Amino acid sequence: MTEPEFHLLLQRYLDGQCTPAEQALVEQWYNRLEEADGVALLPTQNQEAVEDAIWRRLPHLRQAPAAAPRVRQHPATQPAWVWWAAALLVFALGLGVLFTYVQAPVGPLGGVAQQSWTRHRNTTRQVQELQLPDGSRVTLHPGSQLQYATSLAGPKREVYLEGEAFFKVSKNPERPFLVFTKQVVTTVLGTSFRVTDYAHGLKASVAVSEGKVSVQARKNAELDATPARPAATGLVLLPNQQAVYSLATRQLRKKLVEKPVVLSPQTLEFDARPVTEVLTALEKAYGVTIVYDKQKLAGCTVSIAFYDEPLLEKVSLLCQSLGAYYSLSDAQIIIHSSGCQLHPAQ
Repeated sequence: MTEPEFHLLLQRYLDGQCTPAEQALVEQWYNRLEEADGVALLPTQNQEAVEDAIWRRLPHLRQAPAAAPRVRQHPATQPAWVWWAAALLVFALGLGVLFTYVQAPVGPLGGVAQQSWTRHRNTTRQVQELQLPDGSRVTLHPGSQLQYATSLAGPKREVYLEGEAFFKVSKNPERPFLVFTKQVVTTVLGTSFRVTDYAHGLKASVAVSEGKVSVQARKNAELDATPARPAATGLVLLPNQQAVYSLATRQLRKKLVEKPVVLSPQTLEFDARPVTEVLTALEKAYGVTIVYDKQKLAGCTVSIAFYDEPLLEKVSLLCQSLGAYYSLSDAQIIIHSSGCQLHPAQ
């Protein structure tokens, strides 16, 4: 069981979605807490050290004999913060973990290695460049932290992010790369993308620069999903697209990134050319889908030249020439036009 899988197990328990075997395992840990009368909860500064020790010992816990039932209050009735603190203490007591917190040496990038887990915190005002054991590179923004198994071994390359980071993942179709945040799970086989999910933020976002990315809400995520085999409730993103998860609505939506970049340069100077040709060139240049009524615009021509304007400004200028307007839906641009107001094509 990996750290992210453990987080999901606890969340499923709180949501009443565990299997009988999983429920018995969680309650066994809770019973150990009930047997520890008079023991105070861990101080905040000790929690990370204990948590790291827990992840290293999880395989042994699966083989531990079940404790006799002794529950005075069902843990699902506890507030979430109480359960998290209790879970940490339960594991610590069951494993005999020492509560003494030892600060490991801090490297030049602010990384703190604690045996099999490595944590990087960016406490500076500049972005920090990190290279992971698999060759992937991460640009970690100020106030953000990244945690991962030191060797990134196993069938999946899993990292945990709080804050914002840009990932350039080395390609390996046999070993998917998963980024876990508080709200979403992002899976890639090898590409570059940006993830933003701060601890107290109201939304999370994943924006793609190149390649293909699979994004799901973290709750009930299918961890075996990939961009080639996406989850039914997830999204597959292409360059210039982003997924935004709203904490208020609990919904994941696909949108264009705020500033789409040119992916495939095209000639964008037109002299009395069909409007459909202009729209096709913009689609190819930015890798976007532009929806319009082909019959209404079939006979329209336009003379227009685009330079360094952002994509949506280009679309706005074209719409002004046509007496039309545009709207955005998911990651598509929709042109609304009542018909050609210019000279028909010759």
